[in-house]
Amino acid sequence: MFFFRDLSVSAVVAGFVSVLVGLTSSVAIVFQAAQAFGASPAEISSWMWALGLGMGLCSLVPSLILRKPVMVAWSTPGAAVLATAGAMGGFTMGEAVGAFMVSAALVFVVGATGWFERAMDRIPQEIATALLAGVLARFGMRAFNAAESAPVLIVLMLFAYLVARRWLPRYAVMCTLAVGVLCAAAQGRMNWSAIHWGLATPVFTMPSFSISALMSLALPLFVVTMASQNLPGVAVIRASGYQMPVSRLISMTGIATLVLAPFGGYALNFSAITAAICMGPEAHPDAAKRYTAAASCGIFYILIGIFGAVVTGLLIAFPKELVMGIAGLALLGAIGGGLAAAVREEPHREAALITFLVTLSGVTLAGIGSAFWGVVAGSLALVIQSRVPRRQ
Repeated sequence: MFFFRDLSVSAVVAGFVSVLVGLTSSVAIVFQAAQAFGASPAEISSWMWALGLGMGLCSLVPSLILRKPVMVAWSTPGAAVLATAGAMGGFTMGEAVGAFMVSAALVFVVGATGWFERAMDRIPQEIATALLAGVLARFGMRAFNAAESAPVLIVLMLFAYLVARRWLPRYAVMCTLAVGVLCAAAQGRMNWSAIHWGLATPVFTMPSFSISALMSLALPLFVVTMASQNLPGVAVIRASGYQMPVSRLISMTGIATLVLAPFGGYALNFSAITAAICMGPEAHPDAAKRYTAAASCGIFYILIGIFGAVVTGLLIAFPKELVMGIAGLALLGAIGGGLAAAVREEPHREAALITFLVTLSGVTLAGIGSAFWGVVAGSLALVIQSRVPRRQ
C-alpha cells in the first residue's frame, strides 16, 4: 500500500507530537466545557470518544484520499466559550447538544456555499503567512518561557534539538522529545498516576433546542470556530504550499460534527498549530509524502477515541514544560518560513507586520481571538496603503 511505502519514522513522530501538543494544551478546557453542562464521568468519556473518532477519521481519510496533509482538531476557543457560557447560563446537556448541531449545520452551509473559501481567496499571501507566523510564534515564545520553571529540561531539549538538526535533521524532533522524556523521568516530573485503564464508550444525549441556547451557545461557537480555528487553519494550508478543496473539507467537518454532536462532538475544524508540525520539512523532506504525518496523527486520535481514558492519561502524564518545549522547537521552521514569506515584498511588508503583531498579541475582542483581528488589521492597513492617495 502506498501509505506504508511513503511512511517514515519522522512522519510518525510528527503525528504523535501533534497529538501531544494539541491534547495536553487544551484537554482540560474540553473537560471544563463538559462539566459546565453537568456531564457525568461516562458522558465526559463519551466526549473524548466522539472527538477522538471525529478528529481521527476527518484527518486520516481525506489525507489518504488526497495524499495531502489534512489536519482536523477540536475547537479549543469553542470549548472555552462553552465552558464560560455553560457555567453562567445553566443549560442542560440536551440544550448544549442542540446548540452543537445548529453550529455544525451553519459550518456545513458555509462550506457548501463556498463563501468562506472565496473570502480566504481575497486575503493576500503575505497577510496569510504573517497570520501563520503570529499564531505559531506564541508557542515558540512559550517554549523559552518554560525555562523559568524547568531550566534544565528546556536547556537539554534545546541542546538536543540543535545537535540533531546538525547531524540528524530528519529526526531532530524525535531526538528532542526522547531527551525531554528521559530528563523529565529522571527528575520525577512524569505524572504516571494520571493513567487509568479503561475503554471509552459512547453515551447518546437527545438534543433539545431553545432560543437562549441558540444565541448563547450555537452562534458564539460557530463564530469562534470559523474565525479563530478555520481561518488560521486555511492560512497554514496555503502557507505550506498545498492546494486543497477547502470548502468540501469544511463541509465534511460540519457533517462529522452533526453526526457526533449527540455523543459530545461539539466542534471539529481545521487545525492550525498542529497542522504546521505535520506540514513542515521536519515531518518529511518530501512535501508530497507529508500526508503520512497527518494520517499518523489521525490514527493516534482514533486510538484516543477508543482507549480514551488510557491514552489521554498517558499524554497528560507529560509535564507542561515538556509539551511547551517540544511544541515551540518543532515549530521553529514554520515560524521562520512564515515570517520570511510575510516580509519578502516591500509593498505588503507593513501590513504583514501589523497582522503578525496583532495576532501575536493574543488580544480577544467580542469573544473572537487575535487571529481574526490580525487579518482585519492587516487587511485594513493594506487597503489604506494601496488605495488612499499619498499627499504630495
